Formats: sequence, structure tokens, C-alpha cells
Amino acid sequence: MAIIIKIVQVILALSLLVLVHEFGHFFFARLFKIKVEKFYLFFDAGFALFKWKPKNSDTEYGIGWLPLGGYCKIAGMIDESMDKQQMKAEPKPWEFRSHPAWQRFFVLFGGVFFNVILAIIIYSGMMATWGEQYIKNADVTTGISTNSLGREIGFRNADKIVSFDGKPIEKFDELRIQLIQEQAKSAVVERQGSTVDIEINPVYMPDILESADLFDYGIPFVVAQVPDSSLNFAAGLRAGDEIYSITLPAADSTGKDSTLAVAGRGLMFSEVREFVSQHPGRSVVATVKRDSDTLGIQQIPLVISPEGYLGVVIEGDLSKFYNITSHKYSLLKAIPAGIKKAGEQISNYWKQLKLIFTPKTKAYKSVGSFIAIGQIFPDVWNWRAFWSITAFLSIMLAVLNILPIPALDGGHILFTLYEIVTGRKPNEKFLIAAQTVGMILLIALMILAFGNDIFRLLK
Repeated sequence: MAIIIKIVQVILALSLLVLVHEFGHFFFARLFKIKVEKFYLFFDAGFALFKWKPKNSDTEYGIGWLPLGGYCKIAGMIDESMDKQQMKAEPKPWEFRSHPAWQRFFVLFGGVFFNVILAIIIYSGMMATWGEQYIKNADVTTGISTNSLGREIGFRNADKIVSFDGKPIEKFDELRIQLIQEQAKSAVVERQGSTVDIEINPVYMPDILESADLFDYGIPFVVAQVPDSSLNFAAGLRAGDEIYSITLPAADSTGKDSTLAVAGRGLMFSEVREFVSQHPGRSVVATVKRDSDTLGIQQIPLVISPEGYLGVVIEGDLSKFYNITSHKYSLLKAIPAGIKKAGEQISNYWKQLKLIFTPKTKAYKSVGSFIAIGQIFPDVWNWRAFWSITAFLSIMLAVLNILPIPALDGGHILFTLYEIVTGRKPNEKFLIAAQTVGMILLIALMILAFGNDIFRLLK
């Protein structure tokens, strides 16, 4: 059922994005009285699932069978249809090539423009409906939880990250994103009351890109519930108990006990999880702080399951540990907030895109296809998540299409701007050749994307 929900979300989101993008081209073409021959959702290679041509209309509307996008075929325009026969004929007044360069610019830019407008509308609607909630980096009083890669770089659990390359971070969830986007060379952290400088070797950047759990909330191990199916159901743990240390008795009388403890604080969930996973089937003694109990500190024997779990549900409500910053917006205030959000996302995605063209980061390995897009949607239907992802994909589509690559809108726009500046129109044979090269590049990119996805699935 989960896979069906993901597929439906992907098809619905991409269909909306493609329709809006192609309608941007269609809108400006019709505004300047340029003939639009076809307007299709999906590609109709060989045949169409549905097609309709209204009476007294020059445009055929339809739905193709190949769900890899869509297109708007504009008369007299060199596009993916590669209609060379039309280009050999004398230009007609209603054709794209017969109109002035400034009008052609708007027709070409229309798709990108409408995708940005769609993102602004979605973000504004989300702001008005749900508002905005996030946790400030400064409010994560427990500091970070980091993995083995983070420890190798120089970070430690409970570090409070202040800045990367001197730039402070407002939102905790953006720590790793900012590190990657800025390709930061250094970090400043607060550690046990002192300020520590960490040099970040650029050689780690490819691994950082792959490490989604580099920085997580340093959530304390606070018990929320012990299920009756747990081996430790009758051990004596109570809701609200916080584990401060775990002692693993020596295997025999000649050895020493092994204790996991950190001076000055309780243990983090990640620390306990890592420790117990390394000692499946063993018995341990947990030192538990119980504020509601007059005894305060309890020593509770526990058993680690053969799979390496304590069988305890921890408190995962972040609002129990951190202040949640929340903003509510009226409809009027939601619009500028939506514009700001879209602008931030454009800037962030542009920085991410530059990494792909920086070989040393190996960010090209993260390029994905529809499979990767499907994986970012949740397993259950969630309108807030759906619209958030759709808005970001709209930004992605806009930024990718504005790249000055032949076969993309940005390539055509570049040639049109050249014409506007110089007054000379590029030769049509050159434009056809450029379109062919661009199509080859796009096919190569698609092969890379699908190859990366298949490799990740097989890992």
C-alpha cells in the first residue's frame, strides 16, 4: 500500500508541475498570437491515451502514454519534436520564429516563471494554513548527536554548533545543509563550556553528502513506555526515567566492567542505541534518574535482546526538550512569507546544483530520477508534506530549466538574449545542431540519474 501511495503522489505532483510549466509557454504564446499546435501531459510517442481539439481551435490537447513529462508544441519553434520539415518552409505570421525577440523571450521564460509562481502560491497557502514551525539552533540546549563520520571530522556528541566559516545557523535542521552548500572549511562549537574550532577537511565532503544523520538532535534517553512484549517489561523502568549510565558486567571474574557514562549529563538515545547494539543478549545495569521518586537515583538490571535492543520506547516529542519557534500568518502576511520562502529555496537549490558540477564533491552521485523523487514522499498521505515537496520540486524544475543548456529553456533563452543584444539571429541550422547536442546531454543525464538510483537500490 505504501508504494502505491508514493506512486500516486509522484504522478500527481509531477503532472501538476508539468502542466503549470507548459501552460507558462502556452500563456505567453497565445498572448502574442503565436499558434500552439499541441498541448500534452505526458508524451504521445506513437499514440495518445486521449486527445481533443476544440471547435475553431488550432490547438490539440491530449494525454500521452509515456509519463515522463509533457510538452507544448509551438509552431515555428525548434524544440524536442525536432520538426525540421516545418522549419524548411517560409515563416508564417503566426509562427514563433516570425515574432520579435522580446516576445519570444517571454514565451521561453514562461515555463520557468510559472513554476516559480506556483511555488510561491503553494508556500503562501502553507503559511496561511499551517504557519511555520522550526527549532532554532540556539534552542537545542542538549547539543548535537553525531555519527562516526562526525566524530572522525572532529565533532562530538553534545557539541553546540555556533557557526560554519563564521556564518551562524538559525535553524537546527539546516546544519548539514549549510555545511554542504557553503563547503565550509571550519566550524566553531561550544563544548563543555569552552569554544572549540574544528577544521573541516574538504576530503570529507563526498561522505558528508551521503551521511543524512551527520547531525541529529541530542535527545536524552528518557523512557516514554515499556511495551508488555519487551524483555524489560517487569524490570522496573517507569515513564519519565532518564538513563545516566549503563554498566556491562565483565564476562568473567578476571575482567573489568564496561560502563557507558558521560560526566555532567544523561546519556543520549544515540549513545545508548550504539552501545547496546554492540552487546546483544547481555545483561546490563542502568543507572536511572527518577525525579518523581524520593530515592532519585535507581540501579535497574536490564537485558539486551538478541537483536541488540532494550525494548524501550523513548520520549520522542521534541517539544518536551526544546522550544519550538512558531509563526502564524494571515492571508496577507502569508504572501510575502511565501515569496521569501521561495527565494530561499531557489538560492539553496542553486548552491546544491553547483556542487554537482564540482567533481571533488562527488555530488553527481546524488543525482536521481523519478525513483529518487518517489522516495522523498512519505509512505502515508500527508497533505502538508505533499505540498512542501511539490513546491520544492517546482523550484527544482524552474532552476534546472533556466540552465544555459541547449534543449532546455535556458539554452533557448541564451540564444534569444544574444539576438536581443546583438540584433543578429542565430542560424537555424546552428539552433537545430545545438538542440541535438542538448538532447544528447539530457539523455546522458537521465542515464546517470537512473543508474544512480539502481545502484542505490542494489546496495
